[in-house]
This record gives sequence, C-alpha cells and structure tokens, in this order.
Amino acid sequence: MRTAKFVPRALLLSVVTACTIAMVGSPASASAAAGNVYYVAPNGNDGAAGTQAAPWASIARAQAAATAGDTVYFRGGTYAYTRANSACASRTARVDAITLNKSGSSGNPIRYWAHPGDKPVFDFSRMTDNCRIKGFNVTGSWIHLKGLDVTGVPQNNNLNAESWGIWVSGSNNIFEQINTHHHMGTGLFINGGSGNLVLNSDSHDNYDLRSSDGPGENADGFGSHYTPAGRAANVFRGCRAWWNADDGFDLISTYSPVTIEHSWAWRNGYVPGTTTPSGNGAGFKAGGYGGDYDAGAVKHTVRFSVAFLNKAAGFYANHHPVANDFFNNTGYGNHPNFNMRGVDSSGAAVGRGNLRNNLAYTGTPTSYLSGTNAAYNSWNLGVPLSDAQFQSVSTSGWDAPRQTDGSLPVLPHLRLAANSALIDRGTGVGLPFSGSAPDLGAFENDGR
Repeated sequence: MRTAKFVPRALLLSVVTACTIAMVGSPASASAAAGNVYYVAPNGNDGAAGTQAAPWASIARAQAAATAGDTVYFRGGTYAYTRANSACASRTARVDAITLNKSGSSGNPIRYWAHPGDKPVFDFSRMTDNCRIKGFNVTGSWIHLKGLDVTGVPQNNNLNAESWGIWVSGSNNIFEQINTHHHMGTGLFINGGSGNLVLNSDSHDNYDLRSSDGPGENADGFGSHYTPAGRAANVFRGCRAWWNADDGFDLISTYSPVTIEHSWAWRNGYVPGTTTPSGNGAGFKAGGYGGDYDAGAVKHTVRFSVAFLNKAAGFYANHHPVANDFFNNTGYGNHPNFNMRGVDSSGAAVGRGNLRNNLAYTGTPTSYLSGTNAAYNSWNLGVPLSDAQFQSVSTSGWDAPRQTDGSLPVLPHLRLAANSALIDRGTGVGLPFSGSAPDLGAFENDGR
C-alpha cells in the first residue's frame, strides 16, 4: 500500500478552491439556488408558461425571462436551426444562431442545463446563412451550460477560415459536460473571455473542409485566444479532443494564462475517422504568436494530460517566447511526443519549457529540448521503457462513456503497472502525489 504524501496547507486550499469551482455544476447547487426554474422542450411553445407541464420552445425565450440564479432545463430531443438571428451583412460577416448576452452574477449564474436523464441536441447542420456562423455566441458572463450536445455548424462558402460550434467572449462562465462535434470549425472557441472553466467536455470530428486557407487548417477541438493581459486564467479540466482536423487544444495568441489539466487528445490532424493528413495535428498546442517573438507572452500550464497518435507533436510549445510548465504528462506515438520549439527575442528557434515527471513512449520522444529546463522525465532517467511498464497500451476505447458525474472514464490504458519502474521516479512540483515521490506520466498509480 502506498502512503499519501503530506500536502502543504496552501496547496490543499488551492485544490479545495479548484474542486469548489468544479462542484458549481452539482445538482445540489441548483436545488439550493433561490432562483426560478424554467423548462424548454422541442415540442414546447414560446407562448406557454415555461413550466415543466407547459415548456417553452426556444432558448431565446428562456433567456428573456431568466435572471441571475435561475435555472433553465432542456428536455431531450433535437433543437434544429436553419438560420441565424440576424442577416449576413456580407459573405465574410459573422452571425449567431444563439446569442447568450444576459449575465448572471458571482455565486448566482444563469444555468442552462440538460434536464437530468435527458439529451438535448442543438443541431445547426441545416443553417443556410452565407457567411461565418457561430452556433452559440456566449457574450455574457456568469453563465453555466451543462449537458448540451452541440453539432453541425456549417461553412456555406469558401471565403472564410472557419465557423464555430461555441464562441465565448464572456467571462467567468462554466461549460460542463458539453459534447461539441462535427462542426466546420472549432468545437469551443474562447475569444477574449477570461476566468472560464471548460469542465468534463468533449470536442471531436470537427473538419473545416471549405476554409479559405485550405481544408482542415482551422478546426481545433478547443481553443483559447486573444484574452488581454492581466485577466484570470481560462481552465480546461477533464476534457477530450479527438479526430479534429487541426489541433486538439490550441492556445495561440493569448495574453493571459491558460491551464489544461487531466485532459486527453488523440488522432488530431487528420480528416476525421481516417488517416488522411489534414491540418497541423498537435495534441496540445501551448501558445505562440504566429512564430514571432512577443514580449507580452505569458506562461501556460499543461499537466496530468495524455496525447497519443496525433499527426504531429503531442505537446508543442509552438514558438512560444517563454517557458510553459509541462508537468506529469504522457505522450505516446506522436511525432514527436514533446516538441519544445520556442523563439527568442532575435527570432531564433530555441528550446522553451519547464518539464518534470513527463513520460514519452514510442513515436519520437522529444525535439528542441536544448535550452529547456527538463529533469525527472522518462528520457532523463535512463529507465528502459516497454509495454510491460503499463497496465495496457491500447489506443482504442478512450472515447468510452464518462462516469455518472461527467468525469473521465477510468481505463487501464497507459496507466502504470503495479511493478512499473516509473513509479516514484519523479520530483515534487507542488502538486499532490502518493508514495515517496510523484510517478512519471499522467496517472499517479493509486491501485486502479
């Protein structure tokens, strides 16, 4: 039996704070809220009362009534959209199918939740607007979306780079148990918003086949971009990105920090469901400013995450000017698993990154490590690697159903075997661990 390591009080408080943020989406928070409860159903009527017996038909009608602390439940079924809520001013303009511009408040968000046990699907595949389309445009703050399936935002001409499943410019929002997929562009795109939490959500099978700069060049799973300096971090926790034509997670051109943790990215950079190369194909693209040096760069963090079988790098610094933190990650079968190509003030390519307790197996282990701060990783320690170090090295089944609370499924894949030489071979980085030292890789060996 392994003994839990002592955790400093300050760290415990930070963990409790993070858990509190995650628990905002728990059923108890809705029942404890003092706000009103409304209902929407595909067969509803916007002239009805908005009750469970007489639901409304649209999210727009619900937003008109909802205020801070209220909860809107969506019953199962398909909410289909054929046109935006405004006309295209030009073929390169941007329009929204759904605009969420009414804000809640701290501790009293406006909740747009799937009714327990139901699956509401927002289907935008039949939209005919001849310009750039946002499925959801979330400009408000203190909003909580939970349990929604968002699919099918199209590109209806070839003059634009992409459309978007969910576009976020508001702040302090929670996107929980969202399944965003099969868009002709990025599944969930944060543009300028801060303090947002994307929790236990999936983004997959996105492919921008009509992009003006080439098919597949812009359809990421998740993106966080353009947030000004000094804002609160955007956080992705417990998320999965797969079969996206470009990257799994992309943090290019943002000036406030982003944290990605306990997340998985695989088979990105291909036409979805095939091995036909498409876009860039990084699992986690952690920063960069188009290849240029930028003195305003901030540090991002990627930890406890897994990248495998992506077309290009599993974890990629993407010419970032400062060293990001990459702690306790697993790269498997990427080319390379860890690419720390940064840029210095003269524009020269240099290694940039703080790497601890990472594991690289099969594929190409690393590139551009010269100049990085890398220690206690599998390639530093000289530990022989083999399939026997793991409970399983399967690359199938990672899209298995989530647990009942929305958290990631517990799989044996790429978890360390009980007798693995990679157990207790890491070093402390201020995060909880079991045993005498952290294990290498994304999964601390806890007997599962």
